[in-house]
Amino acid sequence: MSILNKRWTGLIVYQLLSGPQRFCTIETALPISGRLLSERLKDLESEGIVNREVFPETPVRIEYSLTEKGLALEPALREIEEWSYRWVEIDEA
Repeated sequence: MSILNKRWTGLIVYQLLSGPQRFCTIETALPISGRLLSERLKDLESEGIVNREVFPETPVRIEYSLTEKGLALEPALREIEEWSYRWVEIDEA
């Protein structure tokens, strides 16, 4: 729980459930600063939840994806998603 308890971590993992993504794609999808996103991705990588793959191209391309350990979080995140649809009201103001 301490891993997912960090701010934005759950949403980053949720974003990566749709497949490998570049840093800029994740940054655009979430209202998070690049510095904080980079920090969270490093944390997730060190925990074995996210894989960082560097492609030797010009310019260098880096993609982030979920490891098997990260993909195992999908059922829990989907249940939280379902719970939020049922119980969380969005203030339209």
